[in-house]
Amino acid sequence: MDGAWTPLRVLQWSLIAIGLALVGFWSGAHLHGWLGGRAAIESFAEARASALLPVEPAAETPSGLPVDLPVDTTLWAEDRIAEYEASLSHEFEAPLAVLRIPKIGLEVAVLAGTDELALNRGVGHIAGTPPPGAGGNCGIAGHRDGYFRGLKDIAIGDAIELETLDGAATYEITEILIVKPSDVWVLNPTAAPSLTLVTCYPFYFVGSAPQRFIVRAERSTE
Repeated sequence: MDGAWTPLRVLQWSLIAIGLALVGFWSGAHLHGWLGGRAAIESFAEARASALLPVEPAAETPSGLPVDLPVDTTLWAEDRIAEYEASLSHEFEAPLAVLRIPKIGLEVAVLAGTDELALNRGVGHIAGTPPPGAGGNCGIAGHRDGYFRGLKDIAIGDAIELETLDGAATYEITEILIVKPSDVWVLNPTAAPSLTLVTCYPFYFVGSAPQRFIVRAERSTE
């Protein structure tokens, strides 16, 4: 009978089924390979496009303040210049701040302490007073025949700029005093954020100067 399943018919259909399965497998593998190839090409194209884009430089973060800044020694005493040059061979820790007084063209590192080596290389933060940039009355000392000689030309209302790793602030000179060395009250705490600059006086006195020249400045609110 035509509809009977003879062994030959079973074999024929089995071979047909196997063929169809192989065709389906090949088609699936081909499609998967084509899709994978397209994805790889698109991925490469995206990567190449990214590589061709201009790269923005990484933002620089402050790692420290400079110890050595341009120095104008025009007004300095010869001995002070020699001592400054000798200090250049010494390694200092990073400064606490940079002090600038535009009126007199001063830009100098504020170092920790007020020993001779520190004051020959820069100006020094007076121990026991708040650190630069903090609230209260920050004391900074300098030599009258070196970095702080230009203080002789400042006036009330002049600006003082102080830069620390936390930012920059501007101070306005509110007071100029000439006091005795024993008048340490000038470093007393203040309610307003202040700077007190201290140097010896008179500026051109020969020998150990008998007085102190004091500059007081308060942080501007603007």
